[in-house]
Amino acid sequence: MSIRRLSPRLRRLRAIAPIPLPTPVSIGFDAKINEIEPVRGASDYLVPGFIELQINGAYDIDVMSATAGDLLRLAKRLGREGVTTWLPTVITAPLSEIERLDAVVAEALQMQTSAERGRNGSGAKILGMHLEGPFISPRRLGAHPPSTLTPDDAALRRIFALHTTRLITLAPELDGAIGAIRRITAHGIAVSLGHTDATFAQAAAGVAAGAAGEAFVLINAMPPLHHRAPGAAGAAMMRDCRARAAIIADGVHLDPVIARLVYEARGPQGIVLTTDRVAPAGVRGGSSVVFGGARADVTIRGGAARLPDGTLAGGALTMLDMARRMFPDFRREDLPALAQITSANAAAILELRDRGKIALRMRADFVLLDKQMRLKAVFIGGREVA
Repeated sequence: MSIRRLSPRLRRLRAIAPIPLPTPVSIGFDAKINEIEPVRGASDYLVPGFIELQINGAYDIDVMSATAGDLLRLAKRLGREGVTTWLPTVITAPLSEIERLDAVVAEALQMQTSAERGRNGSGAKILGMHLEGPFISPRRLGAHPPSTLTPDDAALRRIFALHTTRLITLAPELDGAIGAIRRITAHGIAVSLGHTDATFAQAAAGVAAGAAGEAFVLINAMPPLHHRAPGAAGAAMMRDCRARAAIIADGVHLDPVIARLVYEARGPQGIVLTTDRVAPAGVRGGSSVVFGGARADVTIRGGAARLPDGTLAGGALTMLDMARRMFPDFRREDLPALAQITSANAAAILELRDRGKIALRMRADFVLLDKQMRLKAVFIGGREVA
């Protein structure tokens, strides 16, 4: 398909794209995709830009202590990895601290919008905040501080007064959680079920109440799957579950066999990859990371971040690293599934209708890979990332 009038900035790219089957095409684009025409002879692979639902930090920048400028610097680093949209993630903290961080994210959004008018772009698009807590189970804190709250009316009023919230992780078994899920989703905020001690029935009730978003980070910070107690993990693996199963496929948070089992159970339509990265990711050695206002020594061991006592504190791999682990013998036929679990499903969770697919009038956010899944180029809003 072609258009008669082309923008002066129109560029063309030949590659094999998942639309929906792997097809060699020539794509004409400026800030958006304007032309898609079939061609012959393309060899590289083109997938939608990666959408990251949960990044606590990376490259020694921690969201909990970052300035707006820090978030923009992190956005540029993420862009070089193929991430084109992301949610800075704020973990459990007092509401006053969450309100402060909301203001930081809002400032970063404004600065990024101004920077996008410049010549060099501004990196991966900051969409808003992922609030991971404080409405989580005190029994499933992981590395979170014990500053949890129940989602009562007073707390929710303060949450709804925030300016940047796009996703909230909560535990559905808490008092008032089911009603809170309905209220949160009615405000246009996606809900993720996580850091939970929920039973199968409680998790299913959370999904039914509207938690059709990220849903679960299997099987971490929740009871393991048990043959007599399926719990939230069992709910997430059901083929007919309306909520997608989010997995950290680094081989540490989930054994590769379990990651594959979840993939086989849910299929690419039901899986979303998330890295859960923290500040030491991308940095040699370790660094000090803020958890709810307190600093803790975190080191990267075996491909994940850990506290001194061995507690998992987050991920260390990039989205592309995890994709390679999900598809160790990557073939052309895997291209649609790759696009689904790294971009399209996350876009659906956040109700983003302008990205997540290679299609006409979509944002020109995409990643060019060779046949060995090595990164060749990244485009954000039609601009090639340096």
